[in-house]
Amino acid sequence: MAKEESKNEERVSPYSDKELEYFREIIIKKMEEAEEELNALQRTLRESMENASDESAYSYHMADAGTDAQEREKTYMLFNRTRKFVKYLDDALKRIDNKTYGVCKVTGKKISKGRLEAVPHTQLSIEAKLKRR
Repeated sequence: MAKEESKNEERVSPYSDKELEYFREIIIKKMEEAEEELNALQRTLRESMENASDESAYSYHMADAGTDAQEREKTYMLFNRTRKFVKYLDDALKRIDNKTYGVCKVTGKKISKGRLEAVPHTQLSIEAKLKRR
């Protein structure tokens, strides 16, 4: 019972359970989209690597080889960026579960609903974000 009471004391989210569920739905939708993108990027990388090792399909011209390598690098960077985005979204879901979602980690103030709708994984209010620049 004491554990349940301490859990309630930790609740700092300025949003109701209903609002937190609304944000959860937004985050889950974005996660699904990002997972689809990750799968597509992974397929592209796999195909690119297969083509690079297939001498009959691989271009021998140095400029073409450089372009192919550059495209692989760009795809790999996008893959890593998307994977990082999925982690941020997952962390946001954990904050919803912990009832700490929607609180700026710098100012301790409520992050506006509009900001959370636009950037649901954010941990910074507009005020804190602008001060960082």
